[in-house]
Amino acid sequence: MALRNIVTVGDPILNKVCRKVTKFDERLATLIDDMIETMHDANGVGLAAPQVGVLRRVVVVDTGEEDVELVNPVVVDQSEEQQTGVEGCLSVPGKYGIVTRPERVTVRAQDRTGEWYEYEGEEIVARAFLHELDHLDGHIYTELAERMLTSEELDELLKKQAEEEDAK
Repeated sequence: MALRNIVTVGDPILNKVCRKVTKFDERLATLIDDMIETMHDANGVGLAAPQVGVLRRVVVVDTGEEDVELVNPVVVDQSEEQQTGVEGCLSVPGKYGIVTRPERVTVRAQDRTGEWYEYEGEEIVARAFLHELDHLDGHIYTELAERMLTSEELDELLKKQAEEEDAK
């Protein structure tokens, strides 16, 4: 496994539509392993292949319990209930915005061997799935953000979250 460089906003690869994966081989497995290692090293929740310079439909997400690999993912169901919260992106370092997304989402995808499966995510996992799948179609969360946060607003929000955690 190896760390890969994370492409940042301004690089045209982030605005391109990724190609479907058709070969399930050692090269794909290496890409997925490298993406997982890179995501963890950067303290990310998710990472899409174009963020490491590869135009393939591959995403990894850390659910907090496991690392989920999604190859050729598609959303097959999403809740009408919405959640609004803060999003950031490893490809947009130091910037955060307020984004509304579905509360729950079900994704159908293949694993590294080509086997199909479905994975349901709620709250932060649903947000991460949708955020990363957007990357596969050349979109960045800043396009959906209701507004971007100032550094002061972000500091205040993080302070408030820490106080809420301490109160639990």
